[in-house]
Amino acid sequence: MTPGVEHLPDRPAWDCRVCRMPWPCADARRDLLAEFLDLPSSLIIHLSGRMAEAAEDDVAQDCLHDRFLSWARPPFSDSA
Repeated sequence: MTPGVEHLPDRPAWDCRVCRMPWPCADARRDLLAEFLDLPSSLIIHLSGRMAEAAEDDVAQDCLHDRFLSWARPPFSDSA
């Protein structure tokens, strides 16, 4: 973790500008989940747009859903 530094994508490779991991890296995911805590649908919309941009930049398409969306859903709860 790098305090006070935004982990943003470096296009067209879509690696994090800070840690050089595939974006969204662990720090970016944590920050995005916190930023959109009360707006989970907006997070999915935001990430879907970023995923579309990555597809336009020819990032390997076989893993885009896992990379951009699969982690962003809150866990389901059995309690009502």
